[in-house]
Amino acid sequence: MYSDLSYAPGLATGLDAVIDRAIAEERIVGTVVLVARAGAIVFRRAAGFADREAARPMREDDIFLLASITKPIVTAAAMRLVEENVIGLDDPVTRWLPDFRPRLPDGTAPTITLRQLLTHTAGLSYSFTAPSGEDFARLGVSDGLAEPGLPLSENLARLSQVPLASAPGAEWRYSLAMDVLGGVLEAATGMSLPAVVARQVADPLHLKDTGFQVTDVRRLVTHYADGNPTPVLLDETIRLDFAPSLTFAPKRIFDPNSYPSGGAGMAGTAGDILRFLETIRQGGAPILQPKTVKAMVTNQLDPRAETRGPGWGFSYGWAVLEDPAGTATPQSKGTLQWGGAYGHSWFVDPVRQLSVVALTNTAFAGMQGAFPDAIRDAVYA
Repeated sequence: MYSDLSYAPGLATGLDAVIDRAIAEERIVGTVVLVARAGAIVFRRAAGFADREAARPMREDDIFLLASITKPIVTAAAMRLVEENVIGLDDPVTRWLPDFRPRLPDGTAPTITLRQLLTHTAGLSYSFTAPSGEDFARLGVSDGLAEPGLPLSENLARLSQVPLASAPGAEWRYSLAMDVLGGVLEAATGMSLPAVVARQVADPLHLKDTGFQVTDVRRLVTHYADGNPTPVLLDETIRLDFAPSLTFAPKRIFDPNSYPSGGAGMAGTAGDILRFLETIRQGGAPILQPKTVKAMVTNQLDPRAETRGPGWGFSYGWAVLEDPAGTATPQSKGTLQWGGAYGHSWFVDPVRQLSVVALTNTAFAGMQGAFPDAIRDAVYA
């Protein structure tokens, strides 16, 4: 991917203003923002602090805990295994995880498929999306961001005891489905999830800093959380208004006994994420076939699912904008978008040939609200 910073000279002015304002108002501590159009990087900037207390400036190659940016990467690995006929989208989860049999409130144990895991229609939940989070707390179910040292087998055993929120296929509900899928991929391949993702996605794309471990701890940013009046250091004691039941343990990734969360366990750089997204936008080579990518960028749900608000459906790995008319966004129909709880957002607009990555070290201000919305609007302006 080459750089063409001469494109749209007003772009830098608008984005710089958004970034400078967010840092000056202390809504975020630091950020790396990259914008690509038609395969060329047309804006790149690292700003603010990677570590505020040490006054260490943010650098473009700094490493972030990715949280839910993990999901699209694990999804791509799974879809490649579908291409290789190792797994099938309509396989029941119990083919690979025979003991994973969560039940509906009436006591029945319905069949859950891999397709339903990938589209978050399996009836599973997160603690913060469950009708009641009490079962998650009572059973000690991890959302994949905390609970260092917990093995995957134990977390899946705990999760299987939580009643399903709905019948599989009945509704979209953001969930631990990708952690379950991680267990499926391990069982189907006989490899660890980190090894599967490295072989299927990271190595072919040369994502040298993206995986389930931190490649260079000196470049790992310090993570912060929304605070009043300024962001505060993020640790396991933090409870944030957006999802008060969600807990964080930034040091979890250094515990070799912590299971690799398929929904939230990876670390990486903005440049690596941009390379991955551009691979999808340009058709998937060398990791995926065009027909697979076509399915991945096609909405699989009724747009009334409103996965990111009105008009947004969902596919394999991300939300898909199905009906822009009902939204307040300038993005085109078919735009792909998601983010990460540690403070990240990204989107791909295939019509405009745009890929935009904005990683911050501030949860949740970097993930949703004024900052990512202003980044989006400045790109289109």
